[in-house]
Amino acid sequence: MDNKQGLTYSEIRQAILDKIPTQVGITRIEFEGPRLAIYCQKPEFLQENSHIVGEIAGIIKKRIVIRSDPSVRMGEIQAEDIIKEILVEAGLVQAYFDPALGEVVLEVEKPGVAIGKGGANVVEIVKKTHWSPNFKRSPPIPSMTIRQIRGFLYSKSKDREKMLRETGESIFRPIYQQSSDVRVTFLGSARQVGRSAILIKTRESEILMDCGINPGSRNAIGSFPRLDVEEFDLSRLDAVVISHAHLDHCGFLPYLYKYGYNGPVYCSEPTSSVMTLLQSDYIDVTRKEGKAPPYSAEDISEVILHTIPLGYGEVTDISPDVRLTLHNAGHILGSSISHLHIGKGLHNIVYTGDFKYGPTALLQPASSYFPRVETLIMESTYGGPDNFTPSREETESRFVDICNKILKNGKVLIPVPAVGRAQEILMVINKHMNEGNLLQVPVYIEGMISEATGIHTAYPDYLSHDVRDQILKDGINPFESDYFTVVRQHDMRDEIVEGGPCIVMATAGMMEGGPVLEYFKRLAPDENNGIVFVSYQVAGTMGRRVQSGMGSAQMYRNDGKMEIINIALSTHIVQGFSGHSDRRQLMNYVRRLKPSPRRVYVVHGEESKTDNLARSINKLRGVRGYSPRLLDTVRLA
Repeated sequence: MDNKQGLTYSEIRQAILDKIPTQVGITRIEFEGPRLAIYCQKPEFLQENSHIVGEIAGIIKKRIVIRSDPSVRMGEIQAEDIIKEILVEAGLVQAYFDPALGEVVLEVEKPGVAIGKGGANVVEIVKKTHWSPNFKRSPPIPSMTIRQIRGFLYSKSKDREKMLRETGESIFRPIYQQSSDVRVTFLGSARQVGRSAILIKTRESEILMDCGINPGSRNAIGSFPRLDVEEFDLSRLDAVVISHAHLDHCGFLPYLYKYGYNGPVYCSEPTSSVMTLLQSDYIDVTRKEGKAPPYSAEDISEVILHTIPLGYGEVTDISPDVRLTLHNAGHILGSSISHLHIGKGLHNIVYTGDFKYGPTALLQPASSYFPRVETLIMESTYGGPDNFTPSREETESRFVDICNKILKNGKVLIPVPAVGRAQEILMVINKHMNEGNLLQVPVYIEGMISEATGIHTAYPDYLSHDVRDQILKDGINPFESDYFTVVRQHDMRDEIVEGGPCIVMATAGMMEGGPVLEYFKRLAPDENNGIVFVSYQVAGTMGRRVQSGMGSAQMYRNDGKMEIINIALSTHIVQGFSGHSDRRQLMNYVRRLKPSPRRVYVVHGEESKTDNLARSINKLRGVRGYSPRLLDTVRLA
């Protein structure tokens, strides 16, 4: 049976053998996830004659990677010594070997020097060690999460190799039913913010877009995606695509592995690191609240093992009739807009996840150009008719004014999501303190902010051009300042609360657990203090209730007993820092999307906002807008 490109495996193998000289010593050719891996005894020959690989890729229409056969690879200790000699001027910081792929990740201070003129050092390393180098700039702030992930994958190299091979065999399996219809089922995020989960089905494939939780729900049926319906069959699932690492999009993913899913997860490389951090924290916070988490650390490890990171713009087969391409979404580090090409031109879907169609200090604006688009599935967090974000200048000015008024006599508490908003606010505070606009007081940072910031510095190419250049070209860490103090010991909290005016930034952003609650309990009764919300608060969360003006709150003390906290501090909302598109940007995105979609499904918004936005989209020429309900199934083609 032919695959969708018209070549059988034997034909693919023969095409490779016809093009590659016998002296290269090919030992095996096998699928490696969405790619085809060619193992050989002399990979340096193909490294020096890269045009051969390009010609083969053009014939077989697949992505190809060259791997050295394990039998010719130098021992890791000896290989590292040789690599150190070659990279003596590049500032080698750390080497991570991946036996499953025959790659060595090299963290260096000077990537350009490490690569060498015309890639000379790359060729020399391959020739002398038969390991393929993958250069990364050493981040200004080391990330424990990234190190742990690399260490885990190293320990599971054989399992990883087996997973990639099985995934490849599944992706390139023969097609028995040509794609003739496409269906989408909304398992979450329909007319609500939270538990994003959208199932795309063809006759051949089933793809789940996101698998999140609803942080504002207090019952299981409303907290998690509706995976209990007959439309969803875990045993038939080909792949999961995660748009970004916020828990309302990835927080339920490990649950799938707990109940038997063993297929791949696709996301950007930063997302793979950040979601591990946030999923692990979710377990910890849930347990501290006296609840049973829906999955364990072992299930998160399975996610790590099965995650296949992709770069933006990288066209990848993820099933026999579906190709995926990720594009920048501008929401948080690594956030992605997913383009799905289904069948031989049958249908094209763009799923935005959360996105920002405008520049921020941290990220580039979301992509809006795609090869083809028939259906757009778009978030609408700020899709209401009155949801207009002020300019960046107005936003920062308002933030500074609010903080200065509070800091005259009290303390500022800022609940922040660890990823995205925290880094944005750190940069704003540092900028305005340096310029003399904001009172120069201590800024205390607690929670996962420091670790998340380390992950940001590990992936500078995913940040805005200005921030990227500061890290890569100028050697500046834009997230550090003399004003900032990271709180590493809990006993510092008493000193902070009893001390003078200061700013406290703490997680979690919606006040659902985390150290922010410890500060809130102590600061809330004093009217001189103030709380400043800089991110969206989902309905039902503690943050939304405080934002809405509640006068008291029941909270647990450290001894586990309940107490009533009087809320006297002032409450402020600064919306302009949002990583979501506002109403104007959402409408402009639909207008300017190239090519123009035929239909738009509006999700990830409160019911009134999705309804209103869908009606407004309907007024655009040639476009139909819809506000689907939970569990709606729609045939797209």
